[in-house]
Amino acid sequence: MEFAGAAQAEPGASRPLTFVLCTLPSDSHMWNLVAMQLLIEEMGHTVRNLGACSPVALVLQECRAEPPDCVVVSTVNGLGGIDAARLITALRAEPELAGLPVVIGGSLGVHGEADADPSAELRDLGYDGVFPVGASAERALTRFRAFVAARAERVR
Repeated sequence: MEFAGAAQAEPGASRPLTFVLCTLPSDSHMWNLVAMQLLIEEMGHTVRNLGACSPVALVLQECRAEPPDCVVVSTVNGLGGIDAARLITALRAEPELAGLPVVIGGSLGVHGEADADPSAELRDLGYDGVFPVGASAERALTRFRAFVAARAERVR
């Protein structure tokens, strides 16, 4: 993963997207949020990083106050399945946020490569994109970059 000092806009993007970046209430890790913020900013977009152990109420408050183009949930503790359901249920219950794109990625289970892929279940709950790290962080990041590029294309 390469991080440039200055943000570079995606080719053809007319405006940078705004992302709310958070983790889940049970996840106290911060390094993943810093890495994701740098990655998103490197793509030329703006990030509001809510920090570790992001309370669901804070995510809702931030999204209501200034709606982002997308919410990115990054988790590494592996216990995110339970909190992930709570967060997306709360977001989808808010009429003004129900259509907001929300994605989740990172370590989504506690058994490493032996974990079943939670993508279908998380999509059924309402996530627009699921990027489990599993055996390949590079594959997850490539898919995430493609998702961001597609979002940027839609708002041009």
